[in-house]
Amino acid sequence: MTSVFCGIDWATDHHDIALLDETGTLLAKLRIDDNPEGLTQLLDLLARHGDNPDNPIPVAIETSHGLLVACLRATGRPIYVINPLTAARYRDRYALSRKKSDHLDAKVLAHILRTDPAEHRSLPAD
Repeated sequence: MTSVFCGIDWATDHHDIALLDETGTLLAKLRIDDNPEGLTQLLDLLARHGDNPDNPIPVAIETSHGLLVACLRATGRPIYVINPLTAARYRDRYALSRKKSDHLDAKVLAHILRTDPAEHRSLPAD
C-alpha cells in the first residue's frame, strides 16, 4: 500500500515537487530543472522516502509529454495525468487565495492521488 504521494507542477524549464504522506503532511518539497540532473534529484528524493521497484511512489502531473514524464515512465512507476481544470477545482479545497503557486499546485496534485486515487487512471505502460 502506498503511503507517500508525489505531485509535480510541470513547467517548461523547471518543476516543483511535493511529497505527502497518507495524512496529507508535507514530507518534502523541491524545485528541479528540466534536465538529467533534475531528474536525478527527483529520483534521489523519492528513494529517500521509500521508493523502490516493489512499491514505487505514484506521481501526479498535469502533462503526459516531455523529458520528465518519459524518464518517469521508464522507471515503471504509476503516473497519473491530471487535467489542469480538475487540478484547479481541487486547488480551491486547499487554498482560499486564488493566487497561483507552483508549490501549492504540486501539493494539490499529490493530494489528488492521496484522497481520490480511484477517480483517476495511471498512464498505460507502453
